Amino acid sequence: MKLGDRIRQLREESGLTQGQLAQGSAVSQGYLSQLENGEVKNPSAAVLLRVAEAMQIDADELFEAAGYPTVRTLRRLYQGYESTVDDELLHYLAALSREKQRRLLSLLEGIEKLVEVEAAGAETLTTGQSGASASNIQAVAELSKVGN
Repeated sequence: MKLGDRIRQLREESGLTQGQLAQGSAVSQGYLSQLENGEVKNPSAAVLLRVAEAMQIDADELFEAAGYPTVRTLRRLYQGYESTVDDELLHYLAALSREKQRRLLSLLEGIEKLVEVEAAGAETLTTGQSGASASNIQAVAELSKVGN
């Protein structure tokens, strides 16, 4: 819905005339008429705020209709981007230096590869298993360095 149509709809729902709304929002009735008719392309946020306050509505109703970003709009847009990482883990990682974070990431990637190999049912138990065991020992040794 266009801004002008939204203002008109909300004004009528509020039971206000254009004159009453214009007076309550400190804009001229002519300007309000231009807003409602879509003749004003980029109304200022200050005008929209005053109009919203005069109608006793959330200013985001008008800001969104005018195409201005609002917190509500941004939340909706970025809802799918919220972190799925455990808060305690984030705090732990934030306390580590960048170098330790990189080392830990490298170790985790190595462990992930080992798990994938084991899940795939590695066919060679002799060299593959001893290599995996050596890698596991190396991974444990590296992990002990991360917290230091």
